Amino acid sequence: MQEQLNEIRPYRAIHRRKSRQIFVGNIAIGGDAPVSVQSMTNTRTTDIQGTIRQVNECAELGAELMRISIPDQESSAALKQIIPHCPVPIIADIHFHYRRAIEAAQAGAKCLRVNPGNIGSDEKIREVIKAAKDYGCAIRIGVNAGSLETDLLQKYKTPTPEALVESAQRHIKILEDNDFFNLKISVKASDIFLAVASYRALAAACDYPLHIGITEAGGLTAGTVKSAIGLGTLLWEGIGDTMRVSLSADPKEEVKVAYQILKSLGLRHRGVNLISCPSCARQAFDVIKTVEEVEKRVEHIKTPLTISILGCVVNGLGEAAHTQIGITGGGGERHNVYMNGRPDHKVSSNDLVDHIVKLIEEEAAKAPK
Repeated sequence: MQEQLNEIRPYRAIHRRKSRQIFVGNIAIGGDAPVSVQSMTNTRTTDIQGTIRQVNECAELGAELMRISIPDQESSAALKQIIPHCPVPIIADIHFHYRRAIEAAQAGAKCLRVNPGNIGSDEKIREVIKAAKDYGCAIRIGVNAGSLETDLLQKYKTPTPEALVESAQRHIKILEDNDFFNLKISVKASDIFLAVASYRALAAACDYPLHIGITEAGGLTAGTVKSAIGLGTLLWEGIGDTMRVSLSADPKEEVKVAYQILKSLGLRHRGVNLISCPSCARQAFDVIKTVEEVEKRVEHIKTPLTISILGCVVNGLGEAAHTQIGITGGGGERHNVYMNGRPDHKVSSNDLVDHIVKLIEEEAAKAPK
């Protein structure tokens, strides 16, 4: 059904920027690979079991890469014990001390996230490059508006798109001069306008894959809105090969929001896409409560399915015609169930949530594995 809809709706097509492709472990980044989703643990890395648990929880929700902070030598030692129990490639987040990057590569990290503004001298960066080569790591050049090099801040007076891109290009050249090309780049800012302008300029200046994000976006609600606007704009323009939604919230929420952004743009089709109304006096059942319960109970579903739950017939019939499962509030306590756009049967209010979940699980089970 999704393929048919795309054929008759050419205005939905997004023409992605053509970037070169690299690999982080077994995950392709750039080229024709789908936009990958990543998050970051917020446990202390020395809490080995807690960190493993968080990585696995995020991976179950669809995180394809996970980043772990390595602030000290104890953390790089813990990383060596963590990585064998992780189902996805691990990115080591490095700040201030280049030896942590070397230790992380030795521990099995598949990518080193290095902020050039605070890693130190070119010689130290060259040692990190050698470790990445020796242990098969990619490198992410992570430029951030909050930690630009001092000379660039003196030159531009304040973080600007030109400053962020110049920082990125400076460190791209260092890697290229050392015959290292397995890299991706980010130019993050907490200001949406600065971030979007910086990524646009960087996308025009190079063909390396881009990691996109609005850094320090805020709490769950505010951060989701800022990320949807900023990342949605970039993705709509075809910019972005891998992404993280940065929230002051449980990392699992970052993964959920990332997939919602990608699904809204038709760039990924993982899990249940739920269409629902905000509810009003015409609702024949409690739409808000129903949607909340259904969402929680189908989080584990990975099969792409589109479901509509609408409280009355005003828009319910039209939406049901274009979804695999459609629920439309009827008169009284029995409601209409549509399967693949056609009226199929009715269900009572008391059985509604259990029935919807059962139908979703049955449809998911039919999908090719």
